[in-house]
Amino acid sequence: MEQSEQHRHHERTTEPLQLLAPGGDLAAPEQWPADLARHLEVGADSAELVRDLYRWMRLTRRLDSEAFALQRHGELGLWAPSLGQEAAQVGSVAALRPTDQIFPSYREHAAALFRGVTPAQMLEQWRGVSGCGWDPAELHLSAYSVVLGAHLPHATGYAMGVQRDGSDEVVTAYFGDGASSQGDANEAFNWAAACSAPVLFFCQNNQYAISTPTRLQMRTSVHQRARGFGLDSYLVDGNDVLAVHAVMKLAVEQIRSGAGPALIEAVTYRMGAHTSSDDPTRYRDQAEADAWRSRDPLTRVEKLLQARGWAPPEWLGALEEECEELGVQLRRACQEFGPVELGGLFDHVLAGRTAALSAQKAEYADFVASFEGVA
Repeated sequence: MEQSEQHRHHERTTEPLQLLAPGGDLAAPEQWPADLARHLEVGADSAELVRDLYRWMRLTRRLDSEAFALQRHGELGLWAPSLGQEAAQVGSVAALRPTDQIFPSYREHAAALFRGVTPAQMLEQWRGVSGCGWDPAELHLSAYSVVLGAHLPHATGYAMGVQRDGSDEVVTAYFGDGASSQGDANEAFNWAAACSAPVLFFCQNNQYAISTPTRLQMRTSVHQRARGFGLDSYLVDGNDVLAVHAVMKLAVEQIRSGAGPALIEAVTYRMGAHTSSDDPTRYRDQAEADAWRSRDPLTRVEKLLQARGWAPPEWLGALEEECEELGVQLRRACQEFGPVELGGLFDHVLAGRTAALSAQKAEYADFVASFEGVA
Protein backbone atom coordinates (compact mmCIF):
# COMPACT_ATOMS: atom_id res chain seq x y z
CA MET A 1 0.00 0.00 0.00
CA GLU A 2 1.53 3.31 -1.03
CA GLN A 3 2.13 5.66 1.88
CA SER A 4 1.20 9.31 1.90
CA GLU A 5 3.85 12.01 1.74
CA GLN A 6 2.73 13.16 5.17
CA HIS A 7 3.26 9.66 6.52
CA ARG A 8 6.77 9.43 5.08
CA HIS A 9 7.61 12.78 6.63
CA HIS A 10 6.39 11.57 9.98
CA GLU A 11 8.66 8.53 9.73
CA ARG A 12 11.75 10.68 9.22
CA THR A 13 11.24 12.80 12.33
CA THR A 14 13.97 12.61 14.95
CA GLU A 15 11.81 13.86 17.83
CA PRO A 16 9.03 11.75 19.39
CA LEU A 17 5.58 12.88 18.32
CA GLN A 18 3.86 14.70 21.18
CA LEU A 19 0.30 16.02 21.25
CA LEU A 20 -0.13 16.56 25.00
CA ALA A 21 2.73 18.37 26.72
CA PRO A 22 3.82 17.58 30.31
CA GLY A 23 2.13 20.80 31.45
CA GLY A 24 -1.21 19.56 30.15
CA ASP A 25 -1.26 21.78 27.06
CA LEU A 26 -2.80 20.14 24.01
CA ALA A 27 -1.38 20.98 20.61
CA ALA A 28 -3.76 22.91 18.37
CA PRO A 29 -5.47 20.71 15.75
CA GLU A 30 -3.76 22.56 12.90
CA GLN A 31 -0.41 21.48 14.37
CA TRP A 32 -1.28 17.80 14.23
CA PRO A 33 0.17 15.68 11.39
CA ALA A 34 -2.59 15.24 8.82
CA ASP A 35 -2.47 11.44 8.93
CA LEU A 36 -3.04 11.46 12.69
CA ALA A 37 -5.69 14.16 12.97
CA ARG A 38 -8.39 11.94 11.49
CA HIS A 39 -7.61 9.21 14.01
CA LEU A 40 -7.93 11.32 17.12
CA GLU A 41 -9.85 14.57 17.02
CA VAL A 42 -9.83 16.06 20.50
CA GLY A 43 -12.64 18.54 20.94
CA ALA A 44 -15.62 19.20 23.12
CA ASP A 45 -16.95 15.71 22.49
CA SER A 46 -13.69 13.99 23.47
CA ALA A 47 -14.16 14.10 27.24
CA GLU A 48 -15.33 10.49 27.35
CA LEU A 49 -12.27 9.22 25.48
CA VAL A 50 -9.81 11.11 27.67
CA ARG A 51 -11.61 10.04 30.85
CA ASP A 52 -11.61 6.42 29.73
CA LEU A 53 -7.89 6.42 28.94
CA TYR A 54 -7.16 8.11 32.26
CA ARG A 55 -9.32 5.59 34.14
CA TRP A 56 -7.34 2.65 32.79
CA MET A 57 -4.08 4.40 33.60
CA ARG A 58 -5.20 4.99 37.20
CA LEU A 59 -6.36 1.40 37.62
CA THR A 60 -3.05 0.13 36.28
CA ARG A 61 -1.06 2.28 38.68
CA ARG A 62 -3.19 1.13 41.62
CA LEU A 63 -2.69 -2.50 40.68
CA ASP A 64 1.02 -1.94 40.27
CA SER A 65 1.54 -0.25 43.65
CA GLU A 66 -0.56 -2.86 45.48
CA ALA A 67 1.19 -5.80 43.83
CA PHE A 68 4.59 -4.33 44.66
CA ALA A 69 3.52 -3.96 48.29
CA LEU A 70 2.26 -7.57 48.34
CA GLN A 71 5.63 -8.76 47.08
CA ARG A 72 7.36 -6.82 49.83
CA HIS A 73 5.10 -8.64 52.33
CA GLY A 74 6.20 -11.98 50.93
CA GLU A 75 2.95 -12.74 49.12
CA LEU A 76 4.49 -12.74 45.62
CA GLY A 77 7.77 -14.22 44.50
CA LEU A 78 8.51 -11.31 42.16
CA TRP A 79 6.85 -8.29 40.57
CA ALA A 80 7.81 -6.19 37.53
CA PRO A 81 6.53 -2.62 38.05
CA SER A 82 4.96 -0.67 35.19
CA LEU A 83 5.16 2.68 37.01
CA GLY A 84 5.59 5.45 34.45
CA GLN A 85 4.67 3.34 31.43
CA GLU A 86 0.89 3.48 31.78
CA ALA A 87 0.31 5.86 28.85
CA ALA A 88 2.30 3.73 26.41
CA GLN A 89 0.32 0.64 27.33
CA VAL A 90 -3.17 2.09 27.70
CA GLY A 91 -2.94 4.31 24.63
CA SER A 92 -1.87 1.39 22.47
CA VAL A 93 -4.08 -1.43 23.72
CA ALA A 94 -7.18 0.79 23.53
CA ALA A 95 -6.59 1.17 19.78
CA LEU A 96 -6.88 -2.57 19.13
CA ARG A 97 -9.91 -4.72 18.47
CA PRO A 98 -10.77 -7.22 21.23
CA THR A 99 -9.95 -10.01 18.75
CA ASP A 100 -6.46 -8.74 17.88
CA GLN A 101 -3.98 -11.12 19.52
CA ILE A 102 -1.47 -9.59 21.95
CA PHE A 103 1.90 -11.07 22.90
CA PRO A 104 3.04 -9.25 26.06
CA SER A 105 6.42 -9.18 27.71
CA TYR A 106 6.24 -9.19 31.53
CA ARG A 107 5.09 -5.74 32.65
CA GLU A 108 2.11 -5.14 30.34
CA HIS A 109 -0.30 -4.97 33.27
CA ALA A 110 -2.45 -2.32 31.58
CA ALA A 111 -2.96 -4.53 28.55
CA ALA A 112 -3.93 -7.43 30.78
CA LEU A 113 -6.41 -5.36 32.78
CA PHE A 114 -7.89 -3.87 29.63
CA ARG A 115 -8.39 -7.32 28.13
CA GLY A 116 -10.33 -8.52 31.17
CA VAL A 117 -7.75 -10.33 33.28
CA THR A 118 -9.02 -10.41 36.88
CA PRO A 119 -6.83 -9.40 39.84
CA ALA A 120 -6.52 -13.02 40.93
CA GLN A 121 -5.54 -14.17 37.45
CA MET A 122 -3.01 -11.36 37.21
CA LEU A 123 -1.14 -12.60 40.28
CA GLU A 124 -1.07 -16.33 39.60
CA GLN A 125 2.18 -16.34 37.64
CA TRP A 126 3.91 -14.00 40.10
CA ARG A 127 2.70 -16.11 43.03
CA GLY A 128 3.81 -19.34 41.39
CA VAL A 129 0.31 -20.77 41.28
CA SER A 130 0.38 -21.36 37.52
CA GLY A 131 2.28 -20.49 34.38
CA CYS A 132 -0.55 -18.22 33.22
CA GLY A 133 -3.67 -17.23 35.11
CA TRP A 134 -5.93 -16.67 32.11
CA ASP A 135 -6.98 -18.40 28.89
CA PRO A 136 -4.93 -16.82 26.06
CA ALA A 137 -7.42 -17.98 23.44
CA GLU A 138 -10.39 -16.48 25.26
CA LEU A 139 -8.86 -13.07 25.93
CA HIS A 140 -6.63 -12.97 22.84
CA LEU A 141 -3.76 -12.27 25.23
CA SER A 142 -0.81 -14.66 25.40
CA ALA A 143 0.95 -15.48 28.64
CA TYR A 144 3.61 -13.12 29.98
CA SER A 145 7.04 -13.83 28.53
CA VAL A 146 9.83 -13.31 31.04
CA VAL A 147 12.63 -14.36 28.69
CA LEU A 148 13.61 -11.24 26.73
CA GLY A 149 12.49 -11.29 23.12
CA ALA A 150 11.47 -14.96 23.15
CA HIS A 151 7.85 -14.13 22.33
CA LEU A 152 8.60 -11.98 19.26
CA PRO A 153 9.15 -14.91 16.85
CA HIS A 154 5.97 -16.44 18.29
CA ALA A 155 4.07 -13.25 17.48
CA THR A 156 5.47 -13.24 13.95
CA GLY A 157 4.55 -16.88 13.45
CA TYR A 158 1.05 -16.27 14.76
CA ALA A 159 0.69 -13.33 12.37
CA MET A 160 1.75 -15.54 9.48
CA GLY A 161 -1.02 -17.93 10.48
CA VAL A 162 -3.51 -15.07 10.56
CA GLN A 163 -2.31 -14.05 7.12
CA ARG A 164 -2.92 -17.53 5.75
CA ASP A 165 -6.37 -17.64 7.34
CA GLY A 166 -7.31 -14.57 5.31
CA SER A 167 -8.23 -12.66 8.48
CA ASP A 168 -7.72 -8.92 8.97
CA GLU A 169 -6.53 -9.47 12.53
CA VAL A 170 -3.51 -7.47 13.67
CA VAL A 171 -1.05 -9.12 16.05
CA THR A 172 0.75 -6.88 18.56
CA ALA A 173 3.93 -7.76 20.43
CA TYR A 174 5.12 -5.63 23.36
CA PHE A 175 8.78 -5.52 24.33
CA GLY A 176 11.41 -3.21 25.79
CA ASP A 177 14.54 -1.58 24.46
CA GLY A 178 16.65 -4.29 26.09
CA ALA A 179 14.80 -7.05 24.23
CA SER A 180 15.51 -5.30 20.92
CA SER A 181 19.15 -6.34 21.30
CA GLN A 182 18.25 -10.02 21.39
CA GLY A 183 18.72 -12.21 18.34
CA ASP A 184 15.11 -13.35 18.57
CA ALA A 185 13.91 -9.78 18.10
CA ASN A 186 16.01 -9.16 15.02
CA GLU A 187 15.00 -12.47 13.49
CA ALA A 188 11.34 -11.66 14.13
CA PHE A 189 11.70 -8.21 12.51
CA ASN A 190 13.36 -9.65 9.43
CA TRP A 191 10.96 -12.57 9.01
CA ALA A 192 7.90 -10.37 9.54
CA ALA A 193 9.11 -7.92 6.89
CA ALA A 194 10.07 -10.62 4.41
CA CYS A 195 6.64 -12.24 4.74
CA SER A 196 4.64 -9.00 5.08
CA ALA A 197 3.12 -10.47 8.25
CA PRO A 198 0.34 -8.40 9.90
CA VAL A 199 2.25 -7.80 13.13
CA LEU A 200 2.90 -4.61 15.06
CA PHE A 201 6.01 -4.52 17.26
CA PHE A 202 5.50 -2.07 20.13
CA CYS A 203 8.73 -1.10 21.88
CA GLN A 204 8.48 0.66 25.22
CA ASN A 205 11.87 2.33 25.39
CA ASN A 206 12.03 2.96 29.12
CA GLN A 207 15.71 3.98 28.93
CA TYR A 208 17.15 0.95 30.73
CA ALA A 209 17.72 -2.74 30.03
CA ILE A 210 17.73 -3.53 33.75
CA SER A 211 20.80 -1.44 34.66
CA THR A 212 22.19 -0.75 31.18
CA PRO A 213 21.14 2.65 29.79
CA THR A 214 20.05 2.92 26.18
CA ARG A 215 23.06 5.08 25.30
CA LEU A 216 25.38 2.16 26.14
CA GLN A 217 23.14 -0.47 24.61
CA MET A 218 22.78 0.87 21.06
CA ARG A 219 24.04 3.60 18.75
CA THR A 220 20.93 3.71 16.58
CA SER A 221 17.40 3.97 17.92
CA VAL A 222 15.00 1.05 17.70
CA HIS A 223 12.64 2.68 15.20
CA GLN A 224 15.55 3.54 12.88
CA ARG A 225 16.88 -0.01 13.04
CA ALA A 226 13.40 -1.29 12.21
CA ARG A 227 13.46 0.54 8.90
CA GLY A 228 16.61 -1.34 8.01
CA PHE A 229 14.60 -4.55 8.17
CA GLY A 230 11.90 -3.04 5.97
CA LEU A 231 9.41 -2.27 8.70
CA ASP A 232 7.26 0.85 8.71
CA SER A 233 8.19 2.70 11.90
CA TYR A 234 6.99 5.45 14.21
CA LEU A 235 8.52 7.41 17.09
CA VAL A 236 6.16 8.74 19.75
CA ASP A 237 6.24 10.26 23.22
CA GLY A 238 5.35 7.22 25.31
CA ASN A 239 4.21 9.39 28.21
CA ASP A 240 1.58 11.08 26.02
CA VAL A 241 -1.43 8.76 25.99
CA LEU A 242 -3.20 10.74 23.24
CA ALA A 243 -0.22 10.68 20.89
CA VAL A 244 0.32 6.96 21.52
CA HIS A 245 -3.36 6.26 20.88
CA ALA A 246 -3.37 8.21 17.61
CA VAL A 247 -0.16 6.68 16.29
CA MET A 248 -1.30 3.21 17.27
CA LYS A 249 -4.61 3.63 15.46
CA LEU A 250 -2.80 4.82 12.34
CA ALA A 251 -0.30 1.95 12.39
CA VAL A 252 -3.00 -0.66 13.02
CA GLU A 253 -5.09 0.73 10.17
CA GLN A 254 -2.12 0.51 7.80
CA ILE A 255 -1.36 -3.09 8.80
CA ARG A 256 -4.99 -4.16 8.67
CA SER A 257 -5.27 -2.82 5.12
CA GLY A 258 -2.36 -5.00 3.99
CA ALA A 259 0.61 -2.62 4.26
CA GLY A 260 2.75 -5.13 6.14
CA PRO A 261 4.40 -5.04 9.58
CA ALA A 262 5.32 -1.95 11.56
CA LEU A 263 7.15 -0.92 14.70
CA ILE A 264 6.33 1.82 17.19
CA GLU A 265 9.00 3.09 19.54
CA ALA A 266 7.35 4.78 22.52
CA VAL A 267 9.90 6.83 24.47
CA THR A 268 9.04 6.52 28.15
CA TYR A 269 10.73 5.93 31.50
CA ARG A 270 10.63 3.16 34.05
CA MET A 271 10.00 5.28 37.14
CA GLY A 272 10.32 2.31 39.47
CA ALA A 273 12.69 -0.63 39.72
CA HIS A 274 13.20 -3.17 36.96
CA THR A 275 11.65 -5.75 39.26
CA SER A 276 11.11 -6.03 43.00
CA SER A 277 14.60 -7.58 43.18
CA ASP A 278 16.27 -4.49 41.69
CA ASP A 279 17.68 -1.32 43.27
CA PRO A 280 17.73 1.42 40.58
CA THR A 281 19.63 3.84 42.84
CA ARG A 282 22.74 1.78 42.15
CA TYR A 283 22.87 2.74 38.48
CA ARG A 284 20.91 5.98 37.94
CA ASP A 285 20.96 9.27 39.80
CA GLN A 286 18.07 11.01 41.50
CA ALA A 287 18.23 14.06 39.25
CA GLU A 288 17.42 11.94 36.22
CA ALA A 289 14.55 10.21 37.98
CA ASP A 290 13.16 13.57 39.16
CA ALA A 291 13.34 15.00 35.64
CA TRP A 292 11.31 12.12 34.26
CA ARG A 293 8.88 12.24 37.17
CA SER A 294 7.97 15.76 36.06
CA ARG A 295 6.77 14.12 32.82
CA ASP A 296 4.49 11.70 34.67
CA PRO A 297 1.94 10.43 32.10
CA LEU A 298 -0.95 10.56 34.57
CA THR A 299 -0.23 14.11 35.71
CA ARG A 300 -0.43 15.60 32.23
CA VAL A 301 -3.84 13.99 31.61
CA GLU A 302 -5.07 15.20 34.99
CA LYS A 303 -4.09 18.74 34.02
CA LEU A 304 -5.95 18.43 30.73
CA LEU A 305 -9.07 17.10 32.45
CA GLN A 306 -8.99 19.96 34.94
CA ALA A 307 -8.36 22.62 32.31
CA ARG A 308 -11.24 21.42 30.12
CA GLY A 309 -13.60 20.71 33.01
CA TRP A 310 -13.90 17.09 31.89
CA ALA A 311 -13.56 15.48 35.33
CA PRO A 312 -16.58 16.19 37.60
CA PRO A 313 -15.94 15.61 41.32
CA GLU A 314 -18.44 12.75 41.43
CA TRP A 315 -16.64 10.98 38.57
CA LEU A 316 -13.26 11.39 40.28
CA GLY A 317 -14.74 10.09 43.52
CA ALA A 318 -16.14 7.00 41.81
CA LEU A 319 -12.79 6.35 40.14
CA GLU A 320 -10.99 6.60 43.48
CA GLU A 321 -13.38 4.05 44.96
CA GLU A 322 -12.83 1.74 41.98
CA CYS A 323 -9.06 1.93 42.44
CA GLU A 324 -9.34 1.13 46.13
CA GLU A 325 -11.63 -1.81 45.40
CA LEU A 326 -9.04 -3.14 42.97
CA GLY A 327 -6.48 -3.04 45.77
CA VAL A 328 -8.87 -4.94 48.05
CA GLN A 329 -9.41 -7.59 45.38
CA LEU A 330 -5.67 -8.08 44.94
CA ARG A 331 -5.10 -8.56 48.67
CA ARG A 332 -8.04 -10.93 48.92
CA ALA A 333 -6.76 -12.95 45.97
CA CYS A 334 -3.40 -13.48 47.68
CA GLN A 335 -5.07 -14.60 50.90
CA GLU A 336 -7.20 -17.14 49.02
CA PHE A 337 -4.37 -18.71 47.03
CA GLY A 338 -2.98 -20.64 49.97
CA PRO A 339 0.45 -22.31 50.00
CA VAL A 340 2.22 -22.88 46.71
CA GLU A 341 3.50 -26.32 45.75
CA LEU A 342 6.40 -26.00 43.33
CA GLY A 343 7.22 -29.69 42.98
CA GLY A 344 5.03 -29.96 39.91
CA LEU A 345 7.29 -27.60 37.96
CA PHE A 346 9.65 -30.49 37.23
CA ASP A 347 6.85 -32.36 35.44
CA HIS A 348 6.48 -29.76 32.68
CA VAL A 349 10.07 -28.98 31.66
CA LEU A 350 10.26 -31.67 28.98
CA ALA A 351 7.72 -33.90 27.25
CA GLY A 352 9.25 -36.97 28.94
CA ARG A 353 10.83 -37.46 32.35
CA THR A 354 14.61 -37.83 32.42
CA ALA A 355 16.85 -39.21 35.14
CA ALA A 356 18.30 -35.75 35.75
CA LEU A 357 14.85 -34.19 36.21
CA SER A 358 13.77 -36.99 38.54
CA ALA A 359 16.89 -36.47 40.65
CA GLN A 360 16.29 -32.70 40.81
CA LYS A 361 12.66 -33.21 41.85
CA ALA A 362 13.71 -35.59 44.60
CA GLU A 363 16.38 -33.17 45.78
CA TYR A 364 13.80 -30.39 45.94
CA ALA A 365 11.39 -32.60 47.89
CA ASP A 366 14.14 -33.35 50.43
CA PHE A 367 14.91 -29.63 50.73
CA VAL A 368 11.25 -28.80 51.44
CA ALA A 369 10.99 -31.65 53.95
CA SER A 370 13.98 -30.26 55.85
CA PHE A 371 11.82 -27.35 57.00
CA GLU A 372 9.13 -29.55 58.57
CA GLY A 373 8.73 -28.82 62.23
CA VAL A 374 10.67 -25.56 62.02
CA ALA A 375 8.74 -22.75 63.67
